[in-house]
Amino acid sequence: MAGGDFAADGLIARLPQVRGRLTPMRVLADLTWFRVGGPAEVLFQPADEEDLAAFLALCPDDVPVMAVGVGSNLLVRDGGIPGVVIRLGRAFAAIDTDGTTVRAGAAALDARVAEAAAVAGIAGLEFLRGVPGTIGGALSMNAGCYGTEIKDVLVEAHAVDRKGRRLTIPAAEMGFSYRHADAAEGVIFTGAMLAGQPDDPAAVSARMAALLAKREAAQPIRERTSGSTFRNPAGFSSTGQPGDSDELKAWKLIDEAGCRGLTVGGARVSEKHCNFLINFDNATAADLETLGETVRARVKSQTGVDLHWEIRRAGVSIPPQ
Repeated sequence: MAGGDFAADGLIARLPQVRGRLTPMRVLADLTWFRVGGPAEVLFQPADEEDLAAFLALCPDDVPVMAVGVGSNLLVRDGGIPGVVIRLGRAFAAIDTDGTTVRAGAAALDARVAEAAAVAGIAGLEFLRGVPGTIGGALSMNAGCYGTEIKDVLVEAHAVDRKGRRLTIPAAEMGFSYRHADAAEGVIFTGAMLAGQPDDPAAVSARMAALLAKREAAQPIRERTSGSTFRNPAGFSSTGQPGDSDELKAWKLIDEAGCRGLTVGGARVSEKHCNFLINFDNATAADLETLGETVRARVKSQTGVDLHWEIRRAGVSIPPQ
């Protein structure tokens, strides 16, 4: 689908020279797990960190810049994303282990990092095998599953800011909270140092396999989906009252609101796990976003609880014809 009022050729003329690749009007649907959405006005794939830093240092301040990973937690709207979308490639995907430490580039898949740690006999990173996406995305949203988050294993993050300055950010300065990192504002993560504990590689691999089996049994991971749609609402009990101690699950609210299997166009609430939206029949991004907002409205009406999107939504909507 065509983008909004983009003038990609004019934008490229304003951008600095790079050693990587600048691609105008690059369709993003095939770069996201939902397989929907319009183009990036310009997609920039930097050759390495130096190329990225030089580009950001010289990129005009009025040009929007956004980083994406493998699109596992991203809904690109049908009109596409204005400005420059940055996607890190192979130069940012290295994984190295040393003792109980793992260094991983921002483009390294979370699952591959967990596997490398297991081979090296490093425990504590098994949860990453169940987190879709890349280390950069995990840093941006404090990703986690089954009781462990990236904040629990991070030593320091590496990033480049909008002025092209390379930063080392200690874990204590990341501003982590549930599915959020304050430090993610205005920076592009390029890598991380993670720490675990020594353990037998076979034991680590066994725990990782058990976690993966649990996830596959409970979640529609083989569908065109994008992970958990909404955050679990903090501070509410199963009665919907604030301040009670038991944690309320978003999927339970959605189920009790009668939304399991609900459809809008080609989008459906998963019947296997109703905090997942599925592109089951050539959905548009508008179908998926409308379905999500319909779910939010039903839950709000029934319980008074506001569900907040965990999936990142970006870009320009196309008005209905």
